[in-house]
Amino acid sequence: MTILSVELTQRRGAFSLDVGFEATRGVTGIIGRSGAGKTMTLQAIAGLGHPDTGHISLGGEIFLDTERNIFVPPEKRHIGYVFQEARLFPHLTVMRNLEYGLRRRGPEPPIPRDEVIGLLDLRHLLERQPHGLSGGEAQRVAIGRALLSAPRLLLMDEPLASLDIGRRREIMPFLEALHERLALPIVFVSHNMEEVVRLADRVVVVERGRVVASGGVADVLNRIDIQNLILGEADDDSIGTILDMRIETHDDDESLTELSGAGFRLFVPRLPRPQGAPVRLRLRARDVTIATEAPRGLSVQNVIEGEIETLDKAGKSDVDVGIRTREGGATIRALVTSRAARLLKLETGMPVWALIKTVAIAGSTGSRQTAESD
Repeated sequence: MTILSVELTQRRGAFSLDVGFEATRGVTGIIGRSGAGKTMTLQAIAGLGHPDTGHISLGGEIFLDTERNIFVPPEKRHIGYVFQEARLFPHLTVMRNLEYGLRRRGPEPPIPRDEVIGLLDLRHLLERQPHGLSGGEAQRVAIGRALLSAPRLLLMDEPLASLDIGRRREIMPFLEALHERLALPIVFVSHNMEEVVRLADRVVVVERGRVVASGGVADVLNRIDIQNLILGEADDDSIGTILDMRIETHDDDESLTELSGAGFRLFVPRLPRPQGAPVRLRLRARDVTIATEAPRGLSVQNVIEGEIETLDKAGKSDVDVGIRTREGGATIRALVTSRAARLLKLETGMPVWALIKTVAIAGSTGSRQTAESD
């Protein structure tokens, strides 16, 4: 069911924005390189920008219709907005910053204050001043303030961009908890593919002011052209395959979890989630080895049979190999050296076995885990 509908055009100097997409419940990620028009789009949804033409509606209520001269001001849209910087009131304690959100509460049923404080682990911070907070703590307070305003929609404009890697890892589980525990539609802007993979249900890819792809996270971000667009062709450390799977069984004796989906099964270290729970995986192309014969006597547990679907040059000395699994449910990418591809005589249509050395668990576990498969 469509919750948010956006169609707009806007020119700002030499830059032209012309985007259209729909968002459902859950998290919609808008991803693209710097300057693609992501923030400009978010500002238009919030009412902070004035598109030249367009139509924006939320839950059936029209916020913008330039043909009918309709423009609902931002304070009447009841949309929460979290910026790159926390933008807390420096003279107020954390508690009073949170209470400001309560004073701006919209018509939606409020999320209880204690639930927000607990969800974001803010209780021990309530009497502190903003200058005594880390970047991650300040951003959690900003998110809490936005939630306590009882928004109909939460917009997050690269909320992790100003944080270092350590602080990003600190705050990511809290964002995942918002996704899992609140029935609040969220639009999350980022230029970081890992963030979108972990948090989003759907993704919209923006490039030079245009939507170039949209849909399910795995469907869109597994495309080679999209990964090259977002990551850059030189970033071979992050390219790979995204898989949406489910927990089939747990083996407590071996401390393993068996996952199923896309026509095959994988084993990873025991996950703290119930049977049937969804799990999103990332397989780095660098962590996939190719065998041209059925492997024997290996410690690697995760071996997937398939055939070579694509062979593309990657950088100066590598080959990007797309392996279509035997059941046809997924294409797994492997990155091998040109020399290895030549010695193995790799060609399209050739039967091969993909050996998965490492699996990154992302999106449904509350924290990122790396699973060695041997």
